Amino acid sequence: MECRIGCAACCIVVSISSSIPGMPEGKPAGVRCVQLTDDNKCKLFGKPERPTVCSSLKASIEMCGNENSYAFSYLEALEKSTKP
Repeated sequence: MECRIGCAACCIVVSISSSIPGMPEGKPAGVRCVQLTDDNKCKLFGKPERPTVCSSLKASIEMCGNENSYAFSYLEALEKSTKP
């Protein structure tokens, strides 16, 4: 499965603990990544500066469903389940 262009759920919902260009302390969950364009495309896609956690997320029907709202809900639940 390919990512839905413009979804950006993983770039907003997921926390990133490693440094991102423009966000040296990483990104908390629920905060829009500064590397997203206005049309929700990643400026770092395919570049070595892209955080490992971002590169490791792979689109799947389980995670993304058939619409963006599903992806947001799924990732929010996953993010909450990984917090102590």
